Amino acid sequence: MPSEPASRAFVSVVITIRNEGPHLRPLFDSLIAQEPPFEIVVVDAESRDNSFAIVQEYARRAPDRIRAVRRASGRGEGRNIGVREARGEWVVFTDGDCVVDPGWLAALRRGFASAPIVAGTTVPIVASRFGELDRVELYLAGSDVTYPSCNLGYERRLFLSLGGFDARFVTAEDIDLNLRAVRSGARILHVPDAIVRHRPRASWPAFLRQAFWNGYGRKQLTEKHGSLWDRYRIERLAAGQHGSVAIVRLIAALTGYLARVLTGGADRIAFEEPSGAAPTGP
Repeated sequence: MPSEPASRAFVSVVITIRNEGPHLRPLFDSLIAQEPPFEIVVVDAESRDNSFAIVQEYARRAPDRIRAVRRASGRGEGRNIGVREARGEWVVFTDGDCVVDPGWLAALRRGFASAPIVAGTTVPIVASRFGELDRVELYLAGSDVTYPSCNLGYERRLFLSLGGFDARFVTAEDIDLNLRAVRSGARILHVPDAIVRHRPRASWPAFLRQAFWNGYGRKQLTEKHGSLWDRYRIERLAAGQHGSVAIVRLIAALTGYLARVLTGGADRIAFEEPSGAAPTGP
C-alpha cells in the first residue's frame, strides 16, 4: 500500500503533447492552480510549433513543479516515458488540448483513497456538433473501461506492474490498459466532480480522421483481447447513434475497423494526429 494517505499524496500529472501551442497556456494556467503537492511531467513528441518553448517558459516560472522531456513518441509510449520520469505514488493523465476545472486534482485524490484507478468526467470546452456524442462504452466485470486517458489516474506501482500503455496501439491504448487492469483485479472508480474540458475537433476532416482511427483502435483491441462485442451496452450504443453527425461518425469508425482488418493486423499505419484525442469516438 502507498506510504502516504491518498488525500495527501504527491501526484504526478503526465501530459504528452505534439503541436499543441495554441492550447497550452490555458492548460498550464489551470494546472498550476491545483491543490499541492504535485508535479507536472510533460513529454513533447518533437513538436514543430512553439509547444516546447511554451513548456520551457512555464518550467522556468515553476521549476519545482514542471519538468519537460522531448522525445519522438506516440501517445502511449510518451505517457510511459512520463510515468518513468514521475516521482509521485500516483500518476494522472490529461492532454495538451484540455483545461482542468478547479478542484480537479483534489477530487481525484479523494478517489484514490478508495480505488487504485480513478476516472473523472470529460466534457467539451465549447459547444460543438462534434463534441456532444456519447462514448461507446465497453464493460468488463462491472467497470466501464472506456474512460479516456485525458482524465484518468493510476497508482504508479499498478501502472508499472501492468507494463504501462501498449505503444503499438494507434488509439484505444487507454481502453487496453483499463481492460488489463480490471482483469488483474483492480477497480476503476468514477469521480464525477473531477472535470476535464476537452476541445472537440473543429472541422469535418479532423472529426472523420479521429473517428476512423478510433475504429481502427477498436479492431486492435479485438486482436489483443478477443471478441469484445458482447461487452458493449448495445442499447446505449444504439441510443447514442442518432442524428447525421453520429451516423457519419459510425460509418467512419467502421471504415477504420475494416481498414485494420484489410491490413492483416500490421502493427501500425503511418498517420499524423495531435496528441490530445478528444474522447468522442467509438
